[in-house]
Amino acid sequence: MTGRNILVLGGAHVDRRGRIHGETAPGASNPGNWFVEAGGGAFNAARNLSRLGHAVRLIAPRGGDSDGELVAAAALAAGVEDMPFIFLDRATPSYTAIIERDGNLVIALADMELYRLFSPRRLQQRAVRDAIACADALVTDANLPEETVTAIAYAARSAGKPVCGIAISPAKVIRFQNALPALTCLFMNEAEARALAATRPDDPWQWPDLLRRAGLSSGVVTRGRDAVIAFDATGVAMLAPPLLEALGDVTGAGDALASGFLSARLDGQPLATALRQGVAAALIAVRSPLAVAEELEPDLLARVMGLVSEAEVLS
Repeated sequence: MTGRNILVLGGAHVDRRGRIHGETAPGASNPGNWFVEAGGGAFNAARNLSRLGHAVRLIAPRGGDSDGELVAAAALAAGVEDMPFIFLDRATPSYTAIIERDGNLVIALADMELYRLFSPRRLQQRAVRDAIACADALVTDANLPEETVTAIAYAARSAGKPVCGIAISPAKVIRFQNALPALTCLFMNEAEARALAATRPDDPWQWPDLLRRAGLSSGVVTRGRDAVIAFDATGVAMLAPPLLEALGDVTGAGDALASGFLSARLDGQPLATALRQGVAAALIAVRSPLAVAEELEPDLLARVMGLVSEAEVLS
């Protein structure tokens, strides 16, 4: 695995997760506990990519508060070069989720208003232009405004750099619509794919055709415990993740998959191998109580890939 310079622009905020101890009782008080850590799709990917040996720079807005300090400390701990836009009079964005005992999401609330201040004009700043010029690849997420993710995607394409997107949610993935022709790859779950394609297939093998019609040349669609689908100009690959007896927490699993997949692609690996590495990275993530597994590193990823079957390929 060869380390690359990767620029990540997008969400870096505070995750607050409440985990229910017993069976979930909707509409009632549920015993449980809270856990607070830094999060955000782009930031999770940045930390994973750094742990996989890449030189990662992060550009994200945050407030001048203790939550912002928590994000800065997490970037430092993961070896990510932090280049924030700091708004001293604003609160750092946050994501609050309720998790069931088995690790699945019940409901979440996202307070992300600060990201609206990351406008396309920010990309014209000298430090940002230099960071784009120095990068081998870019990653962004749909926490940013539609016009900003579009500007990032086309700035990357103009510079001849691959740029990947992380969908974040069904409500936010549509912010990528105008950027789709410029994206190298988009990572999404099935609900996000439905929102983007404005339809759902009768057969999961149909996802690539539907998303290509929407304007996307390459993408990865996760489907929970069901098979993950990846496609590009060379074909389609599908891989069923190994069953796990217990989940630590599904938070960050999709971001880990994106990181493992992108790392393999930057290393010149074919679609099926990249999908296998992405699934291995996700397995490491879901067995950890953290959004970004602290034990993630290239040797562990290689060992876990041994637990993942070969992808089924349709050329």
